[in-house]
Amino acid sequence: MSELLIEPSPHIRANTSTRKIMLNVLIALLPSVAAGTYIFGLRSLVLVVLCAAFCVIFEMLYNIITKRPQTIYDLSAVVTGVLLGMNLPPSFPVYMAAIGCFAAIVVVKQFFGGIGQNFANPAITARIVLMLSFGKYMTAWTVPFPFGKTAADAVSSATPLASPETMPSYLDMFLGNRAGCIGEVCIAALLLGGLYLIIRGIIDPLTPLCFIGTVALCAFLSGHDVLMQIMSGGLVLGAFFMATDYATTPITRLGKVIFAVGCGLITSLIRFFGIYPEGVSFSILIMNILVPLIDRYVRPTPFGTRKKEAAK
Repeated sequence: MSELLIEPSPHIRANTSTRKIMLNVLIALLPSVAAGTYIFGLRSLVLVVLCAAFCVIFEMLYNIITKRPQTIYDLSAVVTGVLLGMNLPPSFPVYMAAIGCFAAIVVVKQFFGGIGQNFANPAITARIVLMLSFGKYMTAWTVPFPFGKTAADAVSSATPLASPETMPSYLDMFLGNRAGCIGEVCIAALLLGGLYLIIRGIIDPLTPLCFIGTVALCAFLSGHDVLMQIMSGGLVLGAFFMATDYATTPITRLGKVIFAVGCGLITSLIRFFGIYPEGVSFSILIMNILVPLIDRYVRPTPFGTRKKEAAK
C-alpha cells in the first residue's frame, strides 16, 4: 500500500513565472512600439529604449544600495520603462523621462516593497507625476511624419480630445495617423497586442471590455462620438496593458468588473467635465487606491464553505 502524502494547498502548479509573464507583455507591446517608431520617427524608439534602460538601472542601484536580492532579471522594470516611454510624446526631453523612471521604480515600486507590493501601477503614476510637473512638455503633441526625419521637422498639434474641431477620420485614428503619445495612437497595434495577451492567458478580457464598454456607454448617453472616444487618448493602451496589472487590481472577477467600470466612469467624468482632455491615467490611479476596499467587500468563497458562513 502506497503512502498518502498530505500537503497544504495550492495543489495545482502552473509552469509560469514573473519573467515569462513580463516577456509575454513585452512581446505584446512590440507592435505598438514599432508603429510609434514608424509614425513619429526613430527618436520615439530611442526614448522608449532609454526609459527601459533607466528603469533597470534605478532598480539595480536601489537593490545594491539597500542590499536586497537583485530583481532586474524578472523583466518587470523593463516593462515599466517601455510602458512609460509609450505614454510620452515623441519630443519629450530625456532627462525628464529619467525623472519619471525614478518615480516609477524607486518611489512607487521599491519604496513599497518591490514587485507585487506596490499600491499603484508604476508607469501610470509616473506619467501623472510628469504631467503635473512638466505639463507643457507632456502636451507638446507631435503630428506624424515620415520615418527617418527628426522631431524638429514635426509640427506640434492638439490631440483629438483637446481639439474636437480637428478630428481625424476613424481610419486615421485606427492606424495611428494622428498626434499623440508614442504608444497610444495606433489602435490596431494595441488590439493586436491585447489579443496576444488574451490568447496566452496573461490577462482576463473582462477588465478591458468593461473599461472600454463603460466609456462607450457614457459617450453614447452624453451625446459624444462613441468610436472617437474609444480610439482617442490612451484608453485602449490603459485598458489592456495597465488596468490589468496583477498587483494593483482586484483578485476576483466581480472585483475586476467593479474596478473596470469605475475606471470607465472616472475617465468619462474627467473627459467630459474636467480641465484635462484625458482621464485614463487618473482613473486607473484612483481605482488602484480603492483596490484594497474592493477586495475587502468582494471576497472569493472558500471551497467547501457553507453559504451562511461565507456571508458572515
